[in-house]
Amino acid sequence: MEFQINKEFINYLTDLIAENNVDQIAEVFKDVHYADLAELFEEIEPELAIAIIKIVDTDKTSDAIVELDEDVREEILKGMSSQEIANEVNELESDDAADMISELSDEQMHEVISQIEDIEHAKDIVDLLRYDEDTAGGLMGKELIKVNERWTCMQSIKEMRLQAEEIEKVYTVYVVDDDDVLKGRLSLKSLLTTSTKTPVRDVYSPSITSVKANEKGDVVARIMQKYDLVVVAVVDEMGRLVGQISVDDIIDIIRDEAEKDYQLASGLTDDVEADASILELTKARLPWLILGLLGGFCSGGIMGGFGNIFKEFPMLFFYTPLIAALAGNVGVQSSAIIVQGLANDNIKGSLWDRMLKEIGLSLVNGIALGTLIIGYGFIRQYDFLVSLTIATSLVIVIIIAALIGTFVPLILNKRGIDPALATGPFITTSNDIFGIFIYFSIAKMILPI
Repeated sequence: MEFQINKEFINYLTDLIAENNVDQIAEVFKDVHYADLAELFEEIEPELAIAIIKIVDTDKTSDAIVELDEDVREEILKGMSSQEIANEVNELESDDAADMISELSDEQMHEVISQIEDIEHAKDIVDLLRYDEDTAGGLMGKELIKVNERWTCMQSIKEMRLQAEEIEKVYTVYVVDDDDVLKGRLSLKSLLTTSTKTPVRDVYSPSITSVKANEKGDVVARIMQKYDLVVVAVVDEMGRLVGQISVDDIIDIIRDEAEKDYQLASGLTDDVEADASILELTKARLPWLILGLLGGFCSGGIMGGFGNIFKEFPMLFFYTPLIAALAGNVGVQSSAIIVQGLANDNIKGSLWDRMLKEIGLSLVNGIALGTLIIGYGFIRQYDFLVSLTIATSLVIVIIIAALIGTFVPLILNKRGIDPALATGPFITTSNDIFGIFIYFSIAKMILPI
């Protein structure tokens, strides 16, 4: 049955904790999944969550704490002692444990590590804390199964059994040499169908994908997506096996990147949540709103410079929003395709090929739309030169907007700036300005003014 969180249930829990009814609280959460427990912690006060953590089994609460939003987790950890945090960390895999501990102050971090019962687990955590969190080393876990290429299949099975006792999930059996250099992987089928006396070097597969520990997380995500990997090995500069990254860690990276790109495309400069403070939301939104305001000033200035055209042909004024809107839309469409291609690493061909393709596509779209405008003007009995001006402007504006939308994200990417920036107000505002300038410049050339 689905775990229900409502006001009545929270009040019920509050009463149980006030009565210190430990047995009943433990019974309530006996069959509750840690993800549901994390959802509950997001809804209740930190003090209530801490009280529950002290009662419910740590193998469940530790996973729940990892699932929490960073701000909520920070508040909960603040109310826990170093020993209590260490007890939770003892139940976590090394990568999750390192992520949790890294959020503590330096003083408390050392206190927690010193109170971890499993010395090897503590060493693994300390080793992971050396890496930047957005690299393969910061994402990887130390828990894995490995065998030496010199071992026999029987010896490998014995060693694998010992190693598996401390591991929740076994994805791959890695093969290394005496220096721990990654050589390949050993399949379960090979173990089951080969003589127990056969050396591992005779049956393992050297075909294996690995990444360097200093590789960026988004690069690792692309590699795992490309090759449909459930897990990828992590090696150091000497090729020695140091850990592995599982798909659940990469899903978090993909989700975070998608959220970041969506916010940039929406005109948000900072990573903010819906429940952030007014000040935080203002800081994230205001820069782009100011950019839009400046763009509006520029557009207004351009229109003011062509004021005499409005006197002679006031009909042009009513099509100004059309030109600006299509310029912005075409630019966003083009930039969105390029940004997606960069994210998936599937941009093919040279810049020249890309430019020719965009020009051809824009011409087809522009001529189709321009023909519709001339036809509409004929039906409404507009001056032909006015219809021609609007249609010609539209074709040129679409071409220019498409080129801007194509090349701006490519240039940003080459300079190390997130290309998703080009799909937001930046590209829309710039195309609006160029579109209006082109519109009135062409009107001045075609119309008898």
